[in-house]
Formats: sequence, C-alpha cells, structure tokens
Amino acid sequence: MKKTTFTILVSGMLIATGLKAQTVQEGINHLYADRFKSAIGVFEKILATNPNNTDAIYWMGQTYLDNDENAKARDLYAKALLSSNNAPIILVGVGHVELHDNKLSDAKQHFEMALTSTRTKKGDDPMILTLIGRANVDAKAGDLPYAIEKLEAAVLRDPKNPETYLQLGNAYKKARPGEGGGKAFENYKKALEVNPNFPVADMRLAKLFESQKNWEFFLQYLNDAIALDPKFAPAYYELFYYYFFREKYPEAEAQLQKYIAAADDVIQNEYLYAQLCFGNKNYDCAITKAMNVYTTMGASTKPKVYKLIAYADYEKGNYADALKFINLYFGKAKTDSLISKDFDIKARIMTKMGGDPNEIYATYIQGAALDTVLANKIDFMNAGAAFFASGEDSVRRTKEGELRLEVIKLRPTPSERNYFDAGFAFYKANNLDRSDSVFAVLVQKWPESIPGWQLRYNIGRLKDTSMTGGLAIPPGLRYLELMQKDTAKNKRNIIGVASYLAQYYANITKDRDNAIKYLEIMVMLDPTNEVFKKYLEDMKKPPNPKTNPKGNGSQPKPSPRPELKNSTNSKVFNRP
Repeated sequence: MKKTTFTILVSGMLIATGLKAQTVQEGINHLYADRFKSAIGVFEKILATNPNNTDAIYWMGQTYLDNDENAKARDLYAKALLSSNNAPIILVGVGHVELHDNKLSDAKQHFEMALTSTRTKKGDDPMILTLIGRANVDAKAGDLPYAIEKLEAAVLRDPKNPETYLQLGNAYKKARPGEGGGKAFENYKKALEVNPNFPVADMRLAKLFESQKNWEFFLQYLNDAIALDPKFAPAYYELFYYYFFREKYPEAEAQLQKYIAAADDVIQNEYLYAQLCFGNKNYDCAITKAMNVYTTMGASTKPKVYKLIAYADYEKGNYADALKFINLYFGKAKTDSLISKDFDIKARIMTKMGGDPNEIYATYIQGAALDTVLANKIDFMNAGAAFFASGEDSVRRTKEGELRLEVIKLRPTPSERNYFDAGFAFYKANNLDRSDSVFAVLVQKWPESIPGWQLRYNIGRLKDTSMTGGLAIPPGLRYLELMQKDTAKNKRNIIGVASYLAQYYANITKDRDNAIKYLEIMVMLDPTNEVFKKYLEDMKKPPNPKTNPKGNGSQPKPSPRPELKNSTNSKVFNRP
C-alpha cells in the first residue's frame, strides 16, 4: 500500500456549504484514513447523481492511484476528459497518471494546459498549482524542482491551504534526502498551524522522524494524529509495524486490531495477520492466511503476498513452493520496489533447490547493488560470502572468495582480515594461484602479518610437493623469522617450518650449513627429541672419502648422507 497523503483543498476546491461539499469531503476523509472502499463508495454515490462532478471524479482517480489501481485511474480520467471538455482538474489527473506511465512530456503538457485555462490577472490558480505539485511528488518520474516551484507559487497565492504545505514538505523531503528534513519539518508544522485538526500532517512528521530513527518523536506524532482522530487508520498501521519489527508481537497485534476497526480492506487485514503469524514463527498460519489472499485476489495479488508465502515456505522446508512464489514475486514486483533481502532469500531458496552457483552469486551481486548505503551493501555481500562459506565444495568457496574481493573493492580502507578472508576462501577451494595472489597483496600491505606469511608458505608447499621448485622457501623464511619473536607461543610451528627448511637444504640444494642451522633450531626448542639430535649429528659428521682400490688417481667421492625426512607435523594449519 502506498502511503501518499491527501487533504482538503480549502481554496477553490469545494463549495463551502451544501451537500456537495459534505459528501466529497466525506470521501476525502475516508481516503485520508486508508478506507479506500468507503471512499470509492462515496464518490460513486455522488457520480450516480451527477456524472459530471469533476471534483468527485478527480478524487476517485486519486483513490485508485493510492490503492495501486493505476489502470482504473487511467480509464476514469480518459473518459472524463472527453465528457468534461478538458476540465482543468481532470487535465491534472491525466497528467498524474502519465507520470506513472513515464510519459513525462505528455504529463507536462497537460499540467501547463490546466494552468493556462485557469490563469487570471492575479496569476495561476493555487488549487491547480497544488495538485500539479502533488502529482509530481507522488510519481517516481515526477519533476521535483518543478513541483517545488509550483507549490511555492501556490503558497504565495493561498497561504491558508494545508494541502499545499503538506505537499511542499513532501517535495523537499523527497528532493533532498537528509538535507531536506528541515524544510519538510517547517512546512508540515505550517500545515498544522493553518489547520490544527489535521492528523495527516502529524503523520508526515512522524515519518520524517522515522527516517532519522528518532523513535521518541516518531511515536509522539503518531499519538498526536490519533488524538486528533481516533479512527485515523494509517497511524495504527505504522504502530503495528513499529512493534512488529521489534518483535513485540502482543503490542503489534493490539495495534493491528485498532487498524482493522478503522480500515475497511478485509484482504489487506488478512495479509497483515499473515505477517504477524510469520513473526510468531507460526508458518502454517502465515501460509494459510497469505494463500487466502492469493486465492481471493488471483492475478491482482500484490507482490508482497508472494514474498511472504515464499519466506514461510522456506522456513517450513517447502523449497519447491518457496521457489515458485519467490519467482512469482520477482516476476510481478516493480524493480524499484525490490530490496537487498529479496535477493538474499531468493539465493537461499535456489541453493536448497540445487541452483547454479553462478546464478546464486549473481543474485547476491544484484542485491548489493540495490542498497545505496555503503555499510548495508558491504553487510549484504558479507552475508552472501558467509552463506557460501557454509559449504565445503570448491565452487562455493570460490564464490565466497569472489564476494569477499568485492567487499575489498567497496571498502575505502580494507583491513588485513578482509584480505585474509578472501585469500582463505580461495585456499579452501584449492584455487591456490588466486589465493596466493591475495596473500601476496596482504603481506605487502602488512609485512609483519604472521597469518599472511603462513598461508603463502602453505600454498608454496602444496604447489611444490617435490620441493624442487623451492616455492615455499622465501615465505617460509619470513614466516619463521616472525615466529621467532615469540618462541614459547610459536614453538610447534617454528619446529615444523625449520624441519621443512632443513629438509630442503639437506636434500635439494645440498647446503650443509643451512641444513645444520635449522636442525639446531629444532634441537634448541625440543632438546629431548632424539630424532632431531640424530639428524643433527649425522649432518655435522664430515663426509667419509672412499678408498681408490685401483689407484688410478681419481678423486674420492663423499659417502651419501641419509636424506632428512619430515620429522614433525608441519601440516597446513587451519584458519586462525
């Protein structure tokens, strides 16, 4: 349900007295309070008596738009345009629909036609100016600077219309996220000064403070709206979600009951109860109530209902049904209504159904791209990476690494841990080249990083199992150097690396001095180990020359030394 707001247009909109003013106002009041069916009923009754009442036609069209029934509004205004001989207020309604249809030039043309036809020596009609501003604020494709210009002009022509101030506040808030809060606040307060009995202005003030996470004022203004009108349903709607998202379900249900008593959309109420069931982890109840909405509405079912069913089916383990409804949701939802969490649940469902990891990875990338807040974008990618990390197959761990690399790109100053997590994911995927490239960057940025040198050493050993390439030697030497700063803490790992280096120098390069050097480190740290001492003794013995029995003058050859074997557990260590 969209939450645009409306108010009576005091100047030039309605006749001040008589049955017509009362009945149109009655319909508008229902519209304020989200009683769309009641509002339509009022306007239909008026039009049954007077089919040419353009005020009733306009507000009926606005009711359709607010209830996401744009096609009905489009048809209503198109017919009224012909029957009313281009009535200015209907021209504005047509332009409003055209903005929703992204027909921007057509909309602008109809707005200007409405202004031209009502312009007097005193200037443009403030009512028409206000409605044009309102249309541009409401529609995603609306021209907000144009809206502000028209609304400011309307204030000058009629400073006593609360709707104008309301829409001007909305325009500033939407046009200047963050910085427009002050101007929005000023105009909402001005609307209340003009009409103190105006709950919709309190509602907008509450939403303004909600965006600032100022919950004290958020609740204060909602309660002020209820004090002005105890049947003002939108306030109860907001209070329901306030408590719902804080998992205070008894309080949420109490507000929902008040909303139901004030509203008139039975199906909407059923959906809200389905949400409450979901919050209480009663997934059978959630599915039953949401399916009732789906069965009743058919093709007119709103996308959020499909999403709720998908979530509940996922929690129940009904993954095939969850996949069906999440696909329905993505097929029906407008692109600009999708949020990051929608892509998260879609990825999880696809995984349970054995989906393609590449498609799942792309789903996380798409979800992160939707969030404009950097911290949220990073959190979402980290959630995706953690999800892939829960599996042990190489494809999933590779996707984890790729997501963690995306996080590194996003962060202004990536941490050592960011690089380690990315490199380790590729390491667990046995993608050693990619892993080593990440750790190479890590140790360049943090030369004292023991974990970084440890993994480079481990990768070198895995890539060079025969030792002949010496790939593990440079990182192993640096790794050992750093660990020797705390021999008590790193004793076991020092012995493991020293053993590897001793083997390499003894068996591959035949470098006796270096082999002795690392054997001595091993013996020093573990002086009771007889195997270490035996290897060291053997390595220190001078080579025995062979006798030349033939006396032919050839040089004696040294007797071969026994090869050093891996005498300690120098396995690849697990993630710190």
